[in-house]
Amino acid sequence: MKTILIIGAAGMIGRKLTARLRKEGAAELILHDVVPFEGSSAVSDLSAPGEAEKLLASRPDLIFHLAAIVSGEAEADFEKGYRINLDGTRRLFEAVRKVGHGYRPKLVFTSSIAVFGSPFPPAIGDEFLNAPLTSYGTQKAIGELLLSDYSRRGFFDGIGIRLPTICVRPGKPNKAASGFFSGIIREPLAGQEAVLPVPETVRHWFASPRAAIDFLMHAAALDSAQLGTRRNLSMPGISATVGEQIEALRKVAGDKAARLIRREPDQTIMRIVEGWPRNFDARRALALGFRADASFEEIIRIHLEDEMRPDERAGTPRPRTGSA
Repeated sequence: MKTILIIGAAGMIGRKLTARLRKEGAAELILHDVVPFEGSSAVSDLSAPGEAEKLLASRPDLIFHLAAIVSGEAEADFEKGYRINLDGTRRLFEAVRKVGHGYRPKLVFTSSIAVFGSPFPPAIGDEFLNAPLTSYGTQKAIGELLLSDYSRRGFFDGIGIRLPTICVRPGKPNKAASGFFSGIIREPLAGQEAVLPVPETVRHWFASPRAAIDFLMHAAALDSAQLGTRRNLSMPGISATVGEQIEALRKVAGDKAARLIRREPDQTIMRIVEGWPRNFDARRALALGFRADASFEEIIRIHLEDEMRPDERAGTPRPRTGSA
């Protein structure tokens, strides 16, 4: 019987991953987060001493480490960012190591394209220098290095996947600096005004929530021998400008939806976004079988299919309640 531990299971990706695993008949799931949620198995702060050890009591065969505070919050609260994103990760890795006695689980770690910092080439390959320009990116980059070293030493079988910005995120906005990328699509689809804090020329790298779950499932099943010593890789995605996002929205939902976007420049967000990657050469991930969305228009249609009832797709759709 395979036991799977999901750390960060209360988040949007965690909930969707849980649903996918249950749909595919996963035998036993241990669902952890720092806040209580429906179906939770354990609620605790992973960065607190002793908590990671408790999660490993049943010796899970597969661990998904999704837990983190997001970019904007990590930048605003320096100490909290390092405690959650770095200390929590290190405590988990150390807890696995200390089990010993031949215990070597598969561990999938969600990293981020924020591990890279400008100036960028036209398309960023996996070999590009990790020089993050945010605390969040730095914390994820350190996590990648730890994952590689703990895997090299045989403590676990790790793979780190650098997720694109996930868009369109369902539910309420979070504190991520990238939240507006989803907001300018999600809110107009619901007939609500959205605020755009950056110029339409800003380009970024995107994947749908559906693609993100596919990445995680594929990573969990991948033979790590194919990775060699390079345990972290950038996921494929869609490179699009904000203007191209809005044009895709117009194609799917019409001018009425596009007119609900209000331009309101925010210098703090603009400064953060300026240091983010815009385009990737993901040939290594593609060669390993990871697959991206076909277009940003498809990303919007996936949001309509997965988050809105069929009767809501005609006219002005409204988000399905309870989707988060």
